[in-house]
Amino acid sequence: MEAFTHVSECIDDTYKNLTKSSKHPLGGTAYLSLENSEEPYLHGMKYNAMPPMKRFREMEQLSGGEKTVAALALLFAIHSYHPSPFFVLDEVDAALDNVNVNKVSTYIQKCAFQCVVISLKDAFYEKADALLGVCKDISSQRSKVLTLDLTAYDE
Repeated sequence: MEAFTHVSECIDDTYKNLTKSSKHPLGGTAYLSLENSEEPYLHGMKYNAMPPMKRFREMEQLSGGEKTVAALALLFAIHSYHPSPFFVLDEVDAALDNVNVNKVSTYIQKCAFQCVVISLKDAFYEKADALLGVCKDISSQRSKVLTLDLTAYDE
């Protein structure tokens, strides 16, 4: 119950940080609840997220981007309870528009997670400390890894 309590207390702030903007300075709302608080281990829990300026809807009715932001908020809230050494996020930005890609990448940078992000969107590249690329080396028929340390360059 300690983990649930911590995550349920952190989830709203995490979701607000991922969804707030100059147009919606308060961000959205998210919360976890137990399906049965008397016997929590016998039942599940419910996670709800309400994007800014939208009415309540079940998670299944949210758009792909809204679901992605909600899922990342839950992941980051769990991480705040029991931090992992690093994350591997494989194209988590696929359903996100550029505004939300920027919010997620800014949040990751601000929280200073060690994170490997696989992405095709340049908003993540702009905030990265290093870039890695994999390509085929035609002469040896093997994969070749290219790296670029971006910390040496000014913003």
